[in-house]
Amino acid sequence: MQTTSESLQSANDLTQSLELSLVVPVFNEEESVGPLVERICDAMVAYPDRWEIILIDDGSTDATLVNARKYLGREGLALRIVELQRNFGQTAAMQAGIDTAQGRLIATMDGDLQNDPKDIPSMISELERRELDLLVGWRKNRKDGLLLRKIPSWCANYLIGRITGVKLHDYGCSLKIYRASIIKQVKLMGEMHRFIPAWVAGVVPSSRIGEMGVTHHARQHGQSKYGISRTFRVILDLLSVMFFMRYKARPGHFFGSLGLGLGALATLILLYLFFDKFILGNDIGTRPMLMVGVVLLLSSVQLITTGILAEMIARTYYRDDASPNYIVRQIFDGSDV
Repeated sequence: MQTTSESLQSANDLTQSLELSLVVPVFNEEESVGPLVERICDAMVAYPDRWEIILIDDGSTDATLVNARKYLGREGLALRIVELQRNFGQTAAMQAGIDTAQGRLIATMDGDLQNDPKDIPSMISELERRELDLLVGWRKNRKDGLLLRKIPSWCANYLIGRITGVKLHDYGCSLKIYRASIIKQVKLMGEMHRFIPAWVAGVVPSSRIGEMGVTHHARQHGQSKYGISRTFRVILDLLSVMFFMRYKARPGHFFGSLGLGLGALATLILLYLFFDKFILGNDIGTRPMLMVGVVLLLSSVQLITTGILAEMIARTYYRDDASPNYIVRQIFDGSDV
């Protein structure tokens, strides 16, 4: 009989030898989840190292979880299913999968059968050959609608590249390969999964982020969870990304710069009115410029004090931020069969 220390050592050896964790968030994909697991198994049959699948059920209301659990205990398949307590969104589901993953490398993909798992082994080889920390899939021949999906995506990719400095053709492709030691340093929040390369660029140089052409299939089952309204959310998220990338550790510089600029403008206006009143003797009590100068001065003081408060909050965030943005109801593995 093994002692506790021997059991822990054995578990550690298994974890260390696990090469790849494939993370797949799913939400109401009851028709897709079975074929998805089959396709992954077919694609990875020749992969020489140990790998696992981690399915994250993001609060599905259909038979997604039931259909996924049918594959637990299948011979030769290391499958774990993380059931979230409710629908937290794709970003939180992806974070839950990354936190659960134990492989040296982590791959992520969508659960709607549009990504092709056959690309994963070649992407792993490309990641190692180019010594990258993140390899992003590029859907060159994308099987989506032109007006509602492709054109907004092209515009978003261009804007994200210009603002973040990480120039990629396809930020929206979920098929990515990461080094686990790198992606586990990044905390995903909100709907920021589409900006993962930008967040990773805050941990490693952008030269260690690359892209590779991958296959893209048309959706076969169910309906897309995204519409044209996503474009507006992307713009708002992009503004947040720009702020966090440049001013996350020093928000006082952002608010303070605006405050000082408005304060300088207010000072010029009020000095001019002072000269006009006390040197030239003109009446300034009813002039709109006086009101503008006063409002600008008050706005300057408010922005500067906001910057000071933001600096205090940022320091609290860095000291105390450890809470997850999801709640796990249960984790299933082969032992549940």
